[in-house]
Parts: sequence; structure tokens; C-alpha cells
Amino acid sequence: MSNLSFVKENLKFYANAEKAEFLPRFFQAFPGGYGEGDRFLGVSVPDQRRVAKKYFQKLSLSEIIKLLQEPIHEYRQTALFMLVYRFEKAKDETEKEQIVALYLQNTAYINNWDLVDSSAYKILGAYLLHREKDILYLLARSNNLWEQRMAIIATFAFIKAGFYSDTLQLAEILLDHPHDLIHKAVGWMLREVGKRDLQLEHEFLRRHYQKMPRTMLRYAIEKFPAALRQKFLQGKVK
Repeated sequence: MSNLSFVKENLKFYANAEKAEFLPRFFQAFPGGYGEGDRFLGVSVPDQRRVAKKYFQKLSLSEIIKLLQEPIHEYRQTALFMLVYRFEKAKDETEKEQIVALYLQNTAYINNWDLVDSSAYKILGAYLLHREKDILYLLARSNNLWEQRMAIIATFAFIKAGFYSDTLQLAEILLDHPHDLIHKAVGWMLREVGKRDLQLEHEFLRRHYQKMPRTMLRYAIEKFPAALRQKFLQGKVK
């Protein structure tokens, strides 16, 4: 049995039927949902990480990508955990470049918010931290919901390093996006900026909050003092 087969068998061992029934509703895998058609084993994230840590150095990158291209959600998530671990343990820049290239070539399989959120800033964001960010602007302007979320979430790596300008520029691009999963992602990243530079977030919101989707605003101001939060919600910030 190949290592890839062992990974799948390990994940099946942790499968939970009750969880497998619940997850399609949670990730909107029903007809018309953003995750329509996705399939689940019912494996918890800690168990997925356990399998990923056990096998990420035993599988080749091509085997990990095969796992990423599987129809089962937990297979794809585990593959992304493996890619993150491989990226973090990469021996040189060439290997990191290869992982990033594979990541970008396979965005079609990184197709739910948890898959994006657990990988975009740890691979794409970490790689681009001291490099040109053009790819993020291309992703933000794509017609793919998950690539757009990828663009803004990738900037979490920049925020953690004290760089905020790309987050704000991408937030502006996505300000009029119709989907609440983008509203939540942008609001979350703005909130993370505000944790580190409240004045900067406040100024950005002052300029944009009146045309900002309500969900985006609520996420962005979640940590504000109650009085200030109410001023924004009531449209009283000038």
C-alpha cells in the first residue's frame, strides 16, 4: 500500500458518521450553497492535523497534490496542512517557490473558507511577505470567490509582521463584493489591523463605513469600545 493510501485509510479511521451528516450543512454543501457538492468523512481538524504531521514528509509533493484534488473535503484539508508543514520546513527558496506555484495552480480545489483560511496566509502570505504582491491583486479581481478570499486572508501574514497597506488596499477593492464570506474575511482582517494600529483602522473605516456591507463593518469593529462601536453602527462617525 502506498503512503497516499495509508493517509486515506488513516483519515477514514477517524471518520464519524454523525459529524459527516452535520458538515455538509455547516459548509453549505447542499444544492445552491457555496460548497455545493462537497463530500465529507466527518474527521475533526485535530485528527486531520495528526495525520498530516505523520505523513507530510513521507509523501512527495505530487502525492500531496493528488490528495488535494480529491472530492473528499477532509482529504483536501489534510493535503493543505501537509503543504503548510512542507513550506515551513522547506530547505531552501526553490522548494518554497515550488510549493507556492503548486498552491496557485490548484486554487480550484481550495474551495471553501476553512481550506483558504488554514493555508493562504501560511503559504502565500508568508512567501510574499518581502516580495511583490501583484498576484494578490489579480486574485482579488478574479471571478472566483475563494481566490478573492485567498487574497485578503493572505495579508494576515503581513499584518502579523506589522505591514498593513496591502490589507487596506485589497479591502478597498473588495468593499462592494456581494458575498458575505468576503464581507466576513475583510472585516476580520481590518479588525486584525486595528488590534495593532487602532487609529489606522479607524481612519479607514471613517472613510468607508457608510458604504461598507453591514457584516463587514460589524466584524471590523468587534473589538472597539462599546460607545465607539455604536457610533459606527448608528452612522454618527464623521
